[in-house]
Amino acid sequence: MQEKFECANNLHYDINQITTACGAKQILFNALFATLDPGDEVIIPAPCWVSYPDMVRLAGGSPVVISCSEADGFKLTPEAFEKHITPRTRWLILNSPSNPTGAVYTGDELRALAEVLRNHPHIMVLADDIYEKLVYGEAKFATIAAVAPWVYDRTLTVNGVSKANAMTGWRLDYGAGPADLINAMNNIRVRPPPIPVDLPIWAVEAIGGDQSHLPGLVKQYAARRDLVVRKLNEAYGVRCGAPDGTCYVFASCEGLIGRRAPSGQVLKTDDDVAMFLLENAGVAVVPGSGFLMSPYFRISYASSEAELAEACDRIIAACQGLVQEDAA
Repeated sequence: MQEKFECANNLHYDINQITTACGAKQILFNALFATLDPGDEVIIPAPCWVSYPDMVRLAGGSPVVISCSEADGFKLTPEAFEKHITPRTRWLILNSPSNPTGAVYTGDELRALAEVLRNHPHIMVLADDIYEKLVYGEAKFATIAAVAPWVYDRTLTVNGVSKANAMTGWRLDYGAGPADLINAMNNIRVRPPPIPVDLPIWAVEAIGGDQSHLPGLVKQYAARRDLVVRKLNEAYGVRCGAPDGTCYVFASCEGLIGRRAPSGQVLKTDDDVAMFLLENAGVAVVPGSGFLMSPYFRISYASSEAELAEACDRIIAACQGLVQEDAA
């Protein structure tokens, strides 16, 4: 882990600055529980991963959700960040590449956010980098503690083997940050996984072993992404941009709102759209409401091209049916 952070991210950590856990979410959970007092605030750019706000609430804090528009690439701007800071702000959570949108912050964008932090030394950064390796095209991964050294001492950088190494069920991810924070997090762990100096061989290989599979994996994901984006944009009422990272697309279904399903139901929300697609197309999508951004839905393209093509064709047919029903 030390070597990975040093070589891949230009970040140096001592062993006492690194922790492991049963998944990245446990690391985030432990950090919030170790630091938040009742009423402390955590800034969360939305769309966001569904667990973030509830983990903050469970730790006694108050999530401060900032809606980040599609026009801004679903990314937090320095102006919006500054506007929502208060004396009770304790953390900023940054997930790049982002689940659900696939948005990837550039180094310049991270530095701009870090410039805001210069004037607010009471705020720490929780950098969720779990999708680091899944970045496409001209996009380049960057992490805030590396591109803005002045926030290194108050950043917890989270990463792991779950995504790029396809080990989602093995439940071993890791984080690095200030030694006092890591110590506090370790003190509240229940049944902790192996310590960094005693990792199982499969974790050592996943983190520091042969990474030659990654270019092929990324190329395959990019092809699946392009297929899904192209087909979704053929569906009436759906609009979908090509994400720069992760294995998800986040599509707008605004054009379907107000349409009438064959059942007679008027689709009023993205939850209605998701249920319509499940019942009429046999396709499961996740409504944007779960990620605190509507009206959108998320599709994972971590599947075969044949399955993705069929799913998208079903969505196209179902949406066309809505148009015909509405016109009738």
